[in-house]
Amino acid sequence: MSSSTHNGSPNKSDTDSEDEPKLPLNQFYPYIRCALCCGFLIEATTITECLHTFCKSCIVKHFFYSNRCPTCSVVVHQTQPLYNIRPDRQLQDIVYKMIPFLEELEREQMCSFYRERGLEVPKPVLVSSSAPVVLKRQKKDVVPQSVFTMPPELDVSLLLEFVGAEGCINNYKPLERRYVRVSGEATIHHVELFIRRKMELGPACQVDVVCGDYLLDRNQSLRDIQSTLGVEALQDGLLVLHFGLVLPSQS
Repeated sequence: MSSSTHNGSPNKSDTDSEDEPKLPLNQFYPYIRCALCCGFLIEATTITECLHTFCKSCIVKHFFYSNRCPTCSVVVHQTQPLYNIRPDRQLQDIVYKMIPFLEELEREQMCSFYRERGLEVPKPVLVSSSAPVVLKRQKKDVVPQSVFTMPPELDVSLLLEFVGAEGCINNYKPLERRYVRVSGEATIHHVELFIRRKMELGPACQVDVVCGDYLLDRNQSLRDIQSTLGVEALQDGLLVLHFGLVLPSQS
């Protein structure tokens, strides 16, 4: 018989559990609900710039039309905000433990979504709670690192603005990617080659590239242009280059 029972006094662990404060769930809502959909966090995803967290699907949709955090309006990334988000598995585990049946309900809804469309239901990723921390890190590293990191040598962000083409030039594709991140060592010639390839331009078409009021030379590097023209060349941290399609002058 234990000493606590023998003495007629309550067990210490029982006393601790009675004294432990119990808080209503709604006091934790600011930490476990998504500010975009107002529901409990599903696939909790955190912005590395400001550490605000949202449902993964909510923040991905938000970044289709904005590069700012929905909560604090900080610029997440000038051109690719998805580079600066990370899954927060610890917070998601906490949400699932605090909200009974939420994980099971989410799984059932996902299965129904796939079955209604005749698609194969994805298998759940199982991570044992007793597994060493090293194994959990290995699971996280399954995501290709290139998705989330930007090579340091790509240090110039370009905004390529098409200003038009001479009337007789009409057989070209639109430039789909206006935002490009490249090395500062790249030259205007490299930019021209990129534009030619993406717009499928013929050799008879000339590409003139302008920054501000200056027609740029093909051998100028982007770093030199950025340092020479300074803030005049930049828009929200992007080096803005305007380009047009012309026919070579006949001498």
